[in-house]
Amino acid sequence: MASLADRVRSHGRIAAGLLFNLLVSICIVFLNKWIDAHYAFPNMSLTLVHFVIQKMDTFAPKSLRPSKLLLLALSFCGFVVFTNLSLQNNTTGTYQLAKAMTTPVIIAIQTFYYQKSFSTKIQLTLIPVTLGVILNSYYDVKLNFLGMVFAALGVLVTSLYQVWVGAKQHELQVNSMQLLYYQAPMSSAMLLVAVPFFEPVFGEGGIFGPWSVSALLMVLLSGVIAFMVNLSIYWIIGNTSPVFYNMFGHFKFCITLCGGYILFKDPLSINQGLGILCTLFGILAYTHFKLSEQEGSKSKIAQRP
Repeated sequence: MASLADRVRSHGRIAAGLLFNLLVSICIVFLNKWIDAHYAFPNMSLTLVHFVIQKMDTFAPKSLRPSKLLLLALSFCGFVVFTNLSLQNNTTGTYQLAKAMTTPVIIAIQTFYYQKSFSTKIQLTLIPVTLGVILNSYYDVKLNFLGMVFAALGVLVTSLYQVWVGAKQHELQVNSMQLLYYQAPMSSAMLLVAVPFFEPVFGEGGIFGPWSVSALLMVLLSGVIAFMVNLSIYWIIGNTSPVFYNMFGHFKFCITLCGGYILFKDPLSINQGLGILCTLFGILAYTHFKLSEQEGSKSKIAQRP
């Protein structure tokens, strides 16, 4: 009975973490969209503000060597830069289709580099998820060489980042807050170097340009919410897996599409509706098979003499 109670508590914590991440992720998407529409605050500069704010939290940090987190911080910067360049050089449909490739790339990295195995059932759930994203993006997919290069780099670096978030927590024996405490300033410094190459710094439209008090307050609010998003991402990956979080990311994509349709009257075609249903089916199938495998593994361990 105690074992069952522990499992219920564990699943309850994960469900609460997922719900929190869902709410703050949807909030940050629509808030950033509102900031861009009303103030046109530069995108990468906004991300830099997010990470500066994340360093301002107070708690008991664990001493870590910066060299241990260098690749993680660098991969985050690559993820921000290349996904932004992919979005700038591709249509929204092409951008979303490329993002869907992150899940199979994560599985490939964990299979060939970390020797982690995935059952055939788990691998097959990628089919409806990817098909759903294709249905959502099909009529807006337009390929060009430069856009494909940035999209491919974005997928690779994002996959590495998500894998390393989980690996570093286990390797260094730190929690999500402790890892984020060290990664945030390193990523901020790297982004500070990268921003001038991609966005204006001074003057109209620059991060140090003239901004109204209301704009600065909204950016500050965006930074606080972004902190909660990243903290919950670290917690989810640390307590589940990068593949699980990526599947949950596809679910958030479906919810964001529906939210845009309801709140902003964004158009939602029949194909997109079918794509959402197809993606959700794949996510539910993945969750079902994954939980079944975990329960089977626990039962085998309990039956051992």
